[in-house]
Amino acid sequence: MKLTNYLNALAIVFCAASCSMKPQQGYIGPSEITVQDGKMSPEVLLSLGRLSDPRLSPDGKKILYGVSYTSIKDNRSVRNLFFSPLDGGNKVQLTFDGKSISCARWSKDGNSVYFIQGGQIYKAPFKAGKLGKKVKISDVPEGISEFEFSPDESEIMYVSSVKSAVQTPSDSDPALDKATAYATEDLMYRHWDHWVETIDHTYICPAGGGMITKDRSLDILGGPDVLYQLPNGPFGGIEQLSWSPDGRYVAYSCKKLTGKEYAFSTNTEIFIYCILTGETTKISDGGGYDTDPVWSPDGKAIAWLHMERDGYEADKTDLFLAELQSEEEGEGQTSNPAALNIRNLTSGFAYNVAGPVWAEDSKSIYFNSLVEGLQGIFNIRTDNNVPGEQGLTRLTPDGAWFDFGSPFAVLEDGTLLATYCSMDFPTEIVAVKDGEFKAVTSENAHILSQLKGHKTEMRKVKTVDGKDMLTWVLLPPDFDSTKVYPAIEICLGGPQGTLSQGWSYRWNYCLMANQGYVVVLPNRRGTTAFGQPWCEQISGDYIGLNMQDYLSAAKMIKAEPYVGKLAACGASYGGYSVYYLAGIHGDIYDCFIAHAGIFNEEHMYMTTEEMWFPNWDNGGIPEEYAYEPGQIGPKGDGKTFGGIQQAGSPWSTSPKAVRHYSNSPHTLVKNWHTPILCIHGGSDFRVPYDEGMAAFNAAQMMGVPSKLIVFPDENHWILKPQNALYWHRSYFEWLSRWL
Repeated sequence: MKLTNYLNALAIVFCAASCSMKPQQGYIGPSEITVQDGKMSPEVLLSLGRLSDPRLSPDGKKILYGVSYTSIKDNRSVRNLFFSPLDGGNKVQLTFDGKSISCARWSKDGNSVYFIQGGQIYKAPFKAGKLGKKVKISDVPEGISEFEFSPDESEIMYVSSVKSAVQTPSDSDPALDKATAYATEDLMYRHWDHWVETIDHTYICPAGGGMITKDRSLDILGGPDVLYQLPNGPFGGIEQLSWSPDGRYVAYSCKKLTGKEYAFSTNTEIFIYCILTGETTKISDGGGYDTDPVWSPDGKAIAWLHMERDGYEADKTDLFLAELQSEEEGEGQTSNPAALNIRNLTSGFAYNVAGPVWAEDSKSIYFNSLVEGLQGIFNIRTDNNVPGEQGLTRLTPDGAWFDFGSPFAVLEDGTLLATYCSMDFPTEIVAVKDGEFKAVTSENAHILSQLKGHKTEMRKVKTVDGKDMLTWVLLPPDFDSTKVYPAIEICLGGPQGTLSQGWSYRWNYCLMANQGYVVVLPNRRGTTAFGQPWCEQISGDYIGLNMQDYLSAAKMIKAEPYVGKLAACGASYGGYSVYYLAGIHGDIYDCFIAHAGIFNEEHMYMTTEEMWFPNWDNGGIPEEYAYEPGQIGPKGDGKTFGGIQQAGSPWSTSPKAVRHYSNSPHTLVKNWHTPILCIHGGSDFRVPYDEGMAAFNAAQMMGVPSKLIVFPDENHWILKPQNALYWHRSYFEWLSRWL
């Protein structure tokens, strides 16, 4: 829309509703489940409250956050709001709604809370520890998923959607409104779990003087005909945009590509958008992912996360910094600030950076990082002239068996407020200072305190090439070394990722141990917390060293006198690992479980959606294929098909690609003889569900005891409560049958 309409938007309409302390229809509250025999069960796991999105109040005395509770009977979850005082005392529940509330934000003066419910933004007064009547302040037909106010609260930035290039019958004839079909002439027509009918755009609207509507808003990308995505999907959110301290500019991360180029590239860039003029300038150039821009409090710099190589989603993630210089100072400034002296602050740091947060003095940045299997909080100074580890400090205890998230607030005394979790409890809020930490919340203490507990060990397993592999081993409650227990080896998905102290509501290792299993978690080749060489080795070598790593960990645990039969279980790439191990293991494993696993690599390449992933990992990208800024994929004669570099395709002559596809798990089914359970979501577009069907069909034809479970309404994950409960019960029933 025109800038004049934006600046002169008028009129306001309020829709009032009650924010009552009385539970509303559909409300789901904390569970009072009783733990039987001191052991966790799937029902106990699903009853736990899930804390998220904490926000410190402007006066620095209260933390606003949300908790989701689940009803298995109603097959749904509802998220409501709470606050916890910092100076002690119990949490206070602010809402008792039957519809979930998200994206809760304090007003600048702390006297109100804004939040999203039913796809629209509401405002409610906050007084004496209670919320008053909520007022609807947006009316966007497409809905709003997230928002963020400008620093002075005069404007609001929000995420909504526009029509994509994918066509439906009603686009050509409105009378065909009951026809169901999708038509496309380019790639990325579906993503993870949805057909791409719409894509996200981000808008800016005056926060006062009228209802928040698209008619009063500016589209940062320029309008509905621009088919770039902001924030970048499917997992990017409002954290991919950052207000400047003076509210004049927005820094954002965007991959300004469409179609096949979008599908094969990870080349997002960092841009600065001027609200008054609409001018957009790019401050990063080339490479892979540039994400999470954050403006310094003094407005003189922008930091962001950077990957060097286009098409490689598991490249080392570094912290970059650009100093900003304005051509004109003051109210009359008309040009975007120029980015100068761009530098890598963590080039000497061997690990990945995530979640950057500026210190208030603009002289350092906090971030979290997975280091040798544990996630900690770090701080790095930005005034070093020499890039690298100089000025880098670890703020959480080295060796503490927890995963800490980045701080969401820093108090005046230097205390960091963050989240943390472990294999033994889900996300809670924690205060960190001087290398020590203290829990602020304990949402599930009334349930977890009923558990007997179990022992976790950190072991180093020797690999076939003489390296030490960090492997976690969980022992069952009441463990007795004179008895014999069945064991589960977990095959990690990704393939790049880490088995750390994270908490999961499906692959929950505490739950597995509580069912009487020894649980083995090897951080095989391809995991990300042990330096980039360990991570990168897996690309182009799926069938090699990482499979031997699994076998090494299996032999280690089976050598223990207290371990009897052994299963291998995993999802996604972990499912691929299960299918491959089924063809090579001999008699090491006694049963398998594969969830959302890749079975036929050739078919997977031609049916998945994010093409940069199989293109890089399946081809292994030979060293001679050097990368150049802005180039999609590797160089190399004979590797370009249809204008796109495809060194990792089934038709590539790259030696690593040829080796990879000729050893796809489906080629080894003649060796299968071990019972296998195949699970898949029918709406999984990342690893399409016919991969699981094909594996099950092959097992059946080979006479291998096998079972197939398909969830038609689930994606790569199993999210609906009753489906999740059935998943857990089926998982343990299969293990019980064969172990």
